[in-house]
Amino acid sequence: MKEFDYRKAPDVSGAVALLDADPDARYLAGGTNLVDLMKSGVERPARLVDVRQLPLDRIESTPDGGLRIGATVTNSDLAAHPGIRGRYPVLTQAVLAGASGQLRNMATVGGNLLQRTRCAYFTDTTKPCNKRDPGSGCPALGGEHHNHAILGASESCVAVHPSDMAVALAALDAVVHYETADGRGELPLDQLYPPVAGTPDRETALPAGALITGVSLPPLPVAARSRYRKVRERASYAFAIGSVAAALDIRDGIVRDARLAFGAVASRPWRARTAEQALIGAPATAETYAAAAEAELEAARPLPHNGYKVPLMRNLTVAVLSELDEEAAR
Repeated sequence: MKEFDYRKAPDVSGAVALLDADPDARYLAGGTNLVDLMKSGVERPARLVDVRQLPLDRIESTPDGGLRIGATVTNSDLAAHPGIRGRYPVLTQAVLAGASGQLRNMATVGGNLLQRTRCAYFTDTTKPCNKRDPGSGCPALGGEHHNHAILGASESCVAVHPSDMAVALAALDAVVHYETADGRGELPLDQLYPPVAGTPDRETALPAGALITGVSLPPLPVAARSRYRKVRERASYAFAIGSVAAALDIRDGIVRDARLAFGAVASRPWRARTAEQALIGAPATAETYAAAAEAELEAARPLPHNGYKVPLMRNLTVAVLSELDEEAAR
């Protein structure tokens, strides 16, 4: 591991100033992803700016009736919070599906959003990777890609985003708040991750040196009946090969509102807006759910070894929406 400087940030503005003074610095919170990447040589920061003790560890109500989640709230505290469990159960379920209890006790909300891909070519510094070394190529295209993207990929990169939490937040219309040396800003989570296109090394739309300070959730009545389902290759503590975050409001047998996002199928959490449009106003039936999923997946461009994800995501979507339908009927 490369030798590095370590500083503990005194406050938010101090943290931003420390990073602004050194482009090779990185923020450190839980470190559950960053430290692993430092050990493998993927990340080689000259300085770590410790933000764990900043006063960003609260979950509070917002004036509009939503919730604001501080960036250093741990995944464990997020999943256990009564307001999250009661009003946004999909988020609790996604967090609990994401890792072991030990990791959830360390991992933070801000850090979770900034996870980097687990693509084996990215994490192996002996291999080329456009995300790690722009212009070097994407060996996954002709190599091992069974768990790679089927939506929104490009010839430059077919890696997938690893976060479970971010998929639920995408479905919930979350907004990410940040601070830079120029002041405060915010981004809808749907805009936090730019399309991969020809610049896969540009993983977020955050300004340089930005520190995520929190995430806000709008008051969203449909979210009270919501669910997260994750498919993985082993029963626990594995990254998804496909996941669905869904919320559904059904009245008189008609879908009145719906939120849907897919995980492990693209370089970012995939908000399934085409499927949502197909659902709203349609009869609440398995046929409707299948047609909505098919409409979203028309854009899929699978590689030779990950075509299984298309029927997987269709079936998973139908299963989750049907479960929410049954719950509404009780």
